[in-house]
Amino acid sequence: MEEKVVKKQFFEIEKDGFYGTYYENPNGADCAFIGLFGDDPNDFMAKCGAKWLHKNGVNALCISPGKKNYSHVNNPLERIESAIAWLKSHGNRKIGIMGMSTAGMDSLVAASYFPDITLTFGLTASDFVWQGFEQGNKDGCKEWPIPGASTLSWRGEPLAYMPFVYEHPVYWQKIEEETKGSGDIERSTCLFIDSEKAREHTEEEMIKVENIRGKLFLIGADDDSFWEAGKYIRRMDQRLKERPHTCEYVPLVYEHGTHFVLPESMLRMALPVGLKFVMKFIFKAAKDYPNECEATRKDIDRRLSAALKEWIQE
Repeated sequence: MEEKVVKKQFFEIEKDGFYGTYYENPNGADCAFIGLFGDDPNDFMAKCGAKWLHKNGVNALCISPGKKNYSHVNNPLERIESAIAWLKSHGNRKIGIMGMSTAGMDSLVAASYFPDITLTFGLTASDFVWQGFEQGNKDGCKEWPIPGASTLSWRGEPLAYMPFVYEHPVYWQKIEEETKGSGDIERSTCLFIDSEKAREHTEEEMIKVENIRGKLFLIGADDDSFWEAGKYIRRMDQRLKERPHTCEYVPLVYEHGTHFVLPESMLRMALPVGLKFVMKFIFKAAKDYPNECEATRKDIDRRLSAALKEWIQE
């Protein structure tokens, strides 16, 4: 069976108000998902994300802060708002969003601002907004926090954020220290644990998950080597229990699953062979508990695919 050609449309910030690529479902669809996958909407991971969304019956609009850009400095939420407006005016009756890691946080914030989003997948997301950071190379550091900047902004103002307790270059040195001999390709839990210890979160910097509409999935693992995903999900669960909300939410905290709690079949598209081997190289938990991590990814795949199917039919 020959594969149908996927129609693509490209968007630029100056012209369209956001940077992204629309991957139209070759089988036809009237619902769309905004996918925040990696640092460019045209890179390999974004294409795999779009393919997985197509397999599950929706159109995919992959967006990122900029071309090959993994820095997060006052990234305007208006860009997601513009993307939603475009999707609505181009035949999509429903809009969902999904993101993992820093983009998981972005997804939750966007869903809390824009009621048009009615299905949200927040993978390894924090329950608070972080200080802005840049990635690249500076004084031998691959990442550094930006003083006075948030990861996100709205109407020209940075959102309230949790400041990192470490400044450049100590921030990156701490990551290197924690990573050394850990068996993980990178570990950064100390940045978050120490910053939370240094000062309590303010209510302003917490994500208002109670404003999210429709259905919400909060997904993470307790063996996450980047930050305490499990703890953040439990806090969001508590927050939702204490506040009036209309969304139906599913908190999923797995014992094993690493930071890559992506659907198994999405990762298999990226790595048809040797997935477990690669995961073992990146994460110690995947080396120690390969079968448990795989079972987690399979469970996530099953649950999210079922949620998409149900959402489309509603």
